[in-house]
Amino acid sequence: MKKLLVTGGAGFIGSEFIRQGVNRGYEIVLVDKLTYAGDLKRIKEVEKEITFYRVDIVNKEFVEYIFTKEKPEAVIHWAAESHVDRSISDASPFIETNMKGTQVLLEVSKHYGIEKFVNISTDEVYGDLKSVSGGEDKFHETTPLNPSSPYSASKASADMLGRAYFRTYGVPVVTVRPSNTYGPFQYPEKLIPVIISRVTDNKPAPLYAKGENIREWLYVEDCATGIYAVLEKGRVGEIYNLGSGQERRNIDVARKILSFLEKPANLIEFVQDRPGHDFRYSLNSDKIKNDIGFKAQTEFEIGLEKTIQWYVENEWWWRRVS
Repeated sequence: MKKLLVTGGAGFIGSEFIRQGVNRGYEIVLVDKLTYAGDLKRIKEVEKEITFYRVDIVNKEFVEYIFTKEKPEAVIHWAAESHVDRSISDASPFIETNMKGTQVLLEVSKHYGIEKFVNISTDEVYGDLKSVSGGEDKFHETTPLNPSSPYSASKASADMLGRAYFRTYGVPVVTVRPSNTYGPFQYPEKLIPVIISRVTDNKPAPLYAKGENIREWLYVEDCATGIYAVLEKGRVGEIYNLGSGQERRNIDVARKILSFLEKPANLIEFVQDRPGHDFRYSLNSDKIKNDIGFKAQTEFEIGLEKTIQWYVENEWWWRRVS
């Protein structure tokens, strides 16, 4: 497979996937609506080496046109509305893009002989680890889905649609559920860039409740590399958790950022918890390690320092998009 159709490749993780893909020798066809969170400057260094279509993936006729013209061999589906808080305020765009958009891509792929459809899901489809029956300490690929927010519910629907199209129609779908991803070029509404951007201007850094919620953190380069491992070696019909095994409380992440930037701890501001806030996510990623041979390489503290340094050196980008 050399020609890839990549949705949402102007986004945070998708752009890293595209940059790596060009370096790996893949021919990339980028499909992106360019919402507030999409930015072609993320892929400026490779823009002349890819083909770009600005299109909403719910536009079936346009998607069919792209497939007919470009004849991609594989689809890597990153495109999604992804911010939980926004989904709580208005779930409609999440239903439209994450559910309807995924269905359109699967339906079109069904007719065009796609060799592999990598459907990017999320660890949030599992819900809160505390609510998992049987006392599991980590989410396994067989853990029942139990989403808590409109965002995660829409992603769970997209996840299940992909698996249904594999079973019913034989569309060669592989499902990947990455953990919380961080790194350069992340839009400043997510935890790490929010804290960096706020305290850079000596403004309060908001944390929900007491900041004790726990997340498993995956560096963006590792996330994209893991998806290539699945693309190249993953078995169709399978589900793969993609995590780092590195969990941190939000309060500890915030304190590390403040310390690195030499900012006072009193800039942390505890705010009212959001509705339905999951306490902890943690993935068992043995399957992707044992079946495919992939393991995340970046230690969290190293990845976090690299991320902070990037934001310090690239204020032009995050101030512009903010």
